[in-house]
Amino acid sequence: MQVHKALAQGLIDHGVKTLFGLMGDGNLYLANHYSSIPGATYIASAHEAGAVLMANGYASVSGEVGVATVTHGPGLANALPPLIDSVRSRMPIVLICGDTAAGDRTTLQDIAQRELVLPTGAGFEQVRRPETAVQNLREALRRATAERRPIVLNVPVDFMWKEVDYRHDPLPPADRNTTLDPDAMDQAVGIVAAAERPIVLAGRGAATPSARAAICRLAERLGAPVATTLRGKSLFLADPGALGVFGTLSTSAALDQIGKSDCVIAFGASLNSWTTDSGALLNGKRVVHCDTDPQAIRRHIDVDAAVLGDAATIAHAIIGYLDEAEVPARRFREDWIEKSADLEDYEIPPSPASLEGNIPFHETVRAIDRLIPEDRVVVVDAGRFMFAGYKLLHVSDPHSLVHTCNFGAIGLGMGNAIGAALAAQGRPVFLVCGDGGFMLGGITEFVSAVQNGIDLIVMVLNDSSYGAEHIQFRNRDMDPSRTLFRWPDLSALAIALGGEGVTMRVPDDLTSVEKAIVNRTRPLLIEVKLDPDDVPTE
Repeated sequence: MQVHKALAQGLIDHGVKTLFGLMGDGNLYLANHYSSIPGATYIASAHEAGAVLMANGYASVSGEVGVATVTHGPGLANALPPLIDSVRSRMPIVLICGDTAAGDRTTLQDIAQRELVLPTGAGFEQVRRPETAVQNLREALRRATAERRPIVLNVPVDFMWKEVDYRHDPLPPADRNTTLDPDAMDQAVGIVAAAERPIVLAGRGAATPSARAAICRLAERLGAPVATTLRGKSLFLADPGALGVFGTLSTSAALDQIGKSDCVIAFGASLNSWTTDSGALLNGKRVVHCDTDPQAIRRHIDVDAAVLGDAATIAHAIIGYLDEAEVPARRFREDWIEKSADLEDYEIPPSPASLEGNIPFHETVRAIDRLIPEDRVVVVDAGRFMFAGYKLLHVSDPHSLVHTCNFGAIGLGMGNAIGAALAAQGRPVFLVCGDGGFMLGGITEFVSAVQNGIDLIVMVLNDSSYGAEHIQFRNRDMDPSRTLFRWPDLSALAIALGGEGVTMRVPDDLTSVEKAIVNRTRPLLIEVKLDPDDVPTE
């Protein structure tokens, strides 16, 4: 069969049932043939960046490799910012891009694509001969999973119609080596056994049922509270010993308990600056770092002991050591359970209102969050609102939260939300973004959400400004007027684009918002009008 058909069939045979993309002359035959295969779903984006973001959102929620395709030259160049974001979130993605035919230097779209890709941190897999295209695809899929990063598969356009023999060669099973280094375990157990006030911390890398069960058992055996990173949010939702998020988004009560601890045992957590508050939250504590990825250990901070391996295997092994040595459980967990019994679910500081009748931020976000169906996926765009928003937004498990601020870029939420919806298996997706992020990257792919019938609820926190810049001017007693914008009526714009829209200007409008959520039949945009001086940064 021709190469473009072989690549499409290879995706299906490797279990890739959803492909995101934007067609151009470098990839249109691949995308077209893939979409014709029974059981395959092709989602067209309106912009190349959206295709990569959709693959990222899909991978984040499904735990599978997300796959996207774009054309050469400007098509690939347009995809670079989300590619960088996916690299930094360590998301397994394969981006299949066409490339200019070798020797063709007359096309306007010709550019050195390898040199474009490598500075992003993504891997690059070049198809050098038509006969190797299917093997190169297999290798790109393997690398994406093994290296936990995007891999760009580069296919010259003149290869697409070449005839090749097709043969499916399945990917090898993942290496699940459960052998733990005895010296590393001895060092880790010594620290754990000596701790008087330990905390067990889990990140997205430990968000599997088996890991969760083993970590909970270890925490109970040790007498330790459990906590999560932001990307592990709600992993221990029903655990009475849960501190919530560990880091700069911790509640004041959790921060107080963290401050009293003398040891942190981390599973599948990168221990980045947000989790550790640039190391401040680990001062005076001994740290045991456990992960399946050797590159993750000591990546951001030095630790006292490191164990390479599966979270469940390590947790069970530590329990065995503790039992053998008859190490008694500590009271640190019970102390927290007694303390937390009197705490509210949310800590909501008073919201100032510089304008009469202004909407209070915290109460409004919390109220709308509670109107969204409980079983949903939450996607948070970047902006100054997101820190307070993360504290107020509810998810049922870590894979139901999609974090989009890995490159400090706004406007990446909408594409992620569409990809997340394809992996959400019928659950609605709740996207929270600012007006700047929506205007920068949201409008384009809102159209894609409409065209593909995505069950999407978008809450735009509209303060008519670029908020991060607005607050910087305010902090220096400077005029912030250059950060302000006169946007169009965003809810009316959503309707014009084929969706639904409702605006909340005063608290009493919450009734209209509730009706719009309940009665929605198309992607819904909720525009919440805010005063730029009242949007919190924490």
